[in-house]
Amino acid sequence: MNFPFTIDQFLNVFKTYNEAVFPMQIIFYLSAIIIIYILFKEIKGRNKIINGILSFYWIWIGIVYNFIFFTTINKAAYIFGSLFILQGLLFLYFGTFKNSISYNFNKIVINYLGAVFILYALILYPILGNLLGHQYPYSPTFGLPCPTIIFTFGVLLFVNKKIGILLLIIPLLWSLIGFNAAVSLSIYEDFGLLIAGVIGFITLLISNKRFSANSIGAM
Repeated sequence: MNFPFTIDQFLNVFKTYNEAVFPMQIIFYLSAIIIIYILFKEIKGRNKIINGILSFYWIWIGIVYNFIFFTTINKAAYIFGSLFILQGLLFLYFGTFKNSISYNFNKIVINYLGAVFILYALILYPILGNLLGHQYPYSPTFGLPCPTIIFTFGVLLFVNKKIGILLLIIPLLWSLIGFNAAVSLSIYEDFGLLIAGVIGFITLLISNKRFSANSIGAM
C-alpha cells in the first residue's frame, strides 16, 4: 500500500508529538495503573472510572495526535481522528452515563488473556519497539493509537456482561488498518495489534453469546 508520507516523516511525527506533550506519557501510564488496580479490586464507581479513562484516551488520540500532529503528513488523519473521537464518546455515553459497560476479575481465561494484552501494550510493546530500532522519542508511546488499542481490548476482556457490538467496530477496524501500516512501514511491534484486535473481537463475541445464554437460563 502506498502512503502519502515516508517512514522517516512518520517517525518524526512521533518525535514531534512526544516532545510537545511531555509529560502526558507519564500521566497515561499512571492512569493505566489505576485501571489495572481497580480491575482487580472492587471499588465504588469502578466502571465509570475505567470507562471515563478509556474515553479520555480515545478522544485525546483523535484531537491531539490525529488532528494536530498526524494531519501534517496525512490529511486522512481528519477521518481517523473523527473515528477515535466517536469511539471515545461511545465509551463516555454507554460506559459513564448509562453505566452499561461493567468489569470484574472472574478468574476466567478471557480475563487472563486481557491481562496479557495489557502487559503487551504497556511493557512489551515499548521494549520490542526499542529493540527494533524505534527508540524514544521516535516511537509510538502509550497514549498513541496502536498500544492504546491493544490496551483497550485487554481491558474489555474483563467485561462481565454483554457488550454492544457498536463499541467493538472502530477498535477492530483500526487494528486492521494499523497492521497494514505495520507491514508497510516496518513497525513490527504493531503485529500485536492485529492479534489483540482479531482475537479480542472474536473472544468478546463468544463471550456475548455466553452472557446471553446465561440470561436466558436464568429466566
